[in-house]
Amino acid sequence: MPLPAAAALAFCLFSGFAAGPGSAKDVKALCSTCTRVVENFNKGFERTAHKNFGGGNTAWEERKLSKYETSEIRLMEIVEGLCDSSSFECNHMVEEHEEHFETWWFKRKTKHPDLHKWFCIETIKVCCPKGMFGPDCNSCVGGAERPCHGNGRCDGDGTRGGNGKCSCDSGYEGEFCLDCSERYFSEERNDTFSLCKECHPSCTKCSGATAEDCEECREGWEEDQDGTCIDIDECSNDPSPCKDKEYCLNTDGSYTCNVCDSRCSGCKGQGPGNCLACSEGYKDEEGTCTDVNECELPDAVCTEEHQECVNTKGSYKCRCASGFQEQDGVCVQQPQPEESQEGPASDAEDSETASRATEHDDL
Repeated sequence: MPLPAAAALAFCLFSGFAAGPGSAKDVKALCSTCTRVVENFNKGFERTAHKNFGGGNTAWEERKLSKYETSEIRLMEIVEGLCDSSSFECNHMVEEHEEHFETWWFKRKTKHPDLHKWFCIETIKVCCPKGMFGPDCNSCVGGAERPCHGNGRCDGDGTRGGNGKCSCDSGYEGEFCLDCSERYFSEERNDTFSLCKECHPSCTKCSGATAEDCEECREGWEEDQDGTCIDIDECSNDPSPCKDKEYCLNTDGSYTCNVCDSRCSGCKGQGPGNCLACSEGYKDEEGTCTDVNECELPDAVCTEEHQECVNTKGSYKCRCASGFQEQDGVCVQQPQPEESQEGPASDAEDSETASRATEHDDL
């Protein structure tokens, strides 16, 4: 089925603005697109496996199913679902190579059941077998079966792009990913195999997995008399490495400084039970800093006329008593609402006032 002229023109425009032809990005993208097309084809194949089959067991149904299984109708139903309408690359690849799907469906499927291998690798040649890369599908470093000796990723693996160089996994380094990186040690190695394991957290370099196997201690650790790397307790230093209102918490190879509880004036740990002294407004009660209720002290703290005391955490507030309000720093009595001398009140407030006045008269 020929590619429509509009689609062909769009593809040419797209190619002109995309990265240069043959670029690694384009080649890898083509393989990715082809792989996605084949995956969707296989899903469509599964989805249509029992279509037009009513579930009975009649000879007619079996003949009908057999015809549908290999029919062009089924093929077209699968092909129509290969791409999202917004995926230009996918739609272009399907339209450009639709005749290959027909060839595989009617002539090659039995002999070549692996569609990805037949279509992407051998026919349109945008992919390589796993463990191979580049235009000629050369083997990755370490061989196609174990690229990078099983300890990394081969650039371009499975595509017609890339340079075949290894990006090593954590713990491995070197061109062939056979060497152990810093803080890892070699447990087993030969010319084609390497197994690196992580050192103890106290080691920068090591020959084994324990703190006794360190060849060099990491910062925050030091050797003891037996040559074992042990943690340095920075919190035991005098003076403390933390600020006045902080306490020191030792961790493996380091320490943290944490803010003291607000009830403390200096502390040795978390909470009001670890205060070195209590903050102003708090007092020590059986080793714990608790709030001082200034409003219950023998000597009044709110001394102005018509004031009352309100206790707060670590302090107190003075406010005017009920029926008084502050004016220029002095508590003055609030004016009483005037009684209405006119006829029936026009709003709820005047009605309530009138009601109270009436009740008072009844008394």
